[in-house]
Amino acid sequence: MRFDPADPAAPAVPAGPQPVRRPVVPVDVSRRAGWFPDPWRIAAWRWWDGAAWTAHLAPSATVVGGAPHRRPRLGAWLSFPVLVGGLITVPLVVLSVIMAPVVLGLVLLPLGLVLPVLAWLDRVEPEPRASRIHALLWGGVVATLVAGIVNSTVLALGSERLALVVSAPLIEETMKGLGVLWAVRRKEIDGIMDGVVYAGWVAAGFALVENLEYFSAAEGTSLVQAFVLRGVLTPFAHPLFTAWTGLAVGLAVHANRRVFPTVLWGWILAVAAHAFWNGTLLWTDENGGGLLPYAVLAFVALLVAAALTLVGVRRADRRRFVAAVPGLAERYGMNPADVAPFCDWRRLLATRRALPRSRRRAFDAVHRSLARLAALHDRDGGGDPADEARLVAQLRIAWTTRR
Repeated sequence: MRFDPADPAAPAVPAGPQPVRRPVVPVDVSRRAGWFPDPWRIAAWRWWDGAAWTAHLAPSATVVGGAPHRRPRLGAWLSFPVLVGGLITVPLVVLSVIMAPVVLGLVLLPLGLVLPVLAWLDRVEPEPRASRIHALLWGGVVATLVAGIVNSTVLALGSERLALVVSAPLIEETMKGLGVLWAVRRKEIDGIMDGVVYAGWVAAGFALVENLEYFSAAEGTSLVQAFVLRGVLTPFAHPLFTAWTGLAVGLAVHANRRVFPTVLWGWILAVAAHAFWNGTLLWTDENGGGLLPYAVLAFVALLVAAALTLVGVRRADRRRFVAAVPGLAERYGMNPADVAPFCDWRRLLATRRALPRSRRRAFDAVHRSLARLAALHDRDGGGDPADEARLVAQLRIAWTTRR
């Protein structure tokens, strides 16, 4: 049986006792973009963009004649906090680049290594480009703005030691963690690796703007030292710190637990790792830098250990995904021959490479929908029917546009 997007009976849910969940709002995938009742009951209305539910909400107070009439003013890559933070941060960033153009290259060079790593980790369940851009912007314009204000205040009223070892780890990891939680609010995190990936994108955005500030201040004096400490190591350090928060969030989603307060243990580890790193750099600087090579060596060893762990998690996710595809095909009435490329990882990659660029986005949409459904059914206790209805609707849309 082929997957029929017009079939009102899809998805075919096996009989048997189901956990008690909130009611599911039916999803008519043939409808065009517009405001519809929010499946998660967070607000009265949620914007359907014609292919997926978005993060745009509207309270009942905005309703005139049954539903809001105005389209959302912000794209999926934006949010109100990012917009406000960008209005303040972007002009300062542009000014820094104009005054010291060389620092832009020093900032972007390390990210040329960090971002491909994040993309590789995200390949099993590729996140939408708009969602990744939002996470990057959150770290770059929201987290850096708030952290900069708080750290500058502590530095002015206290001391450099207090700002570096106490204030910076607390406020920076809090603000970066809020970026990960914003992805949870948008229903973008479906499993363990998703939490780590979004944490990495938020942290990369933070490191980019923070390093730009450091390099601009150090230009002409200690730029080489600042590049070694900030340009080479920090783009890896920030994702490594915030990964603990993302891991806690991903585990909470996977286990069907409340994200808060479960996230606190990851946030505590992120703050502790950040404080230890800043304290080590400060202590090394105050003692002539003789122990700096040992600090760098310890950090590299920690980075390698974290990388090996993430590789193991990614391989496990990949195995679970390819093993789940045949069951998903049967559950949702898809032709096994059509989903065959997704049942073998090497064949999946080869199939994607063989497609023209104009068709890869549709292929990725099918891949992403299948991977999210696999993650949903892999959760402890089963997934929420409202989430399943949302993901099946996205799969149906992606399936009809793949050719």
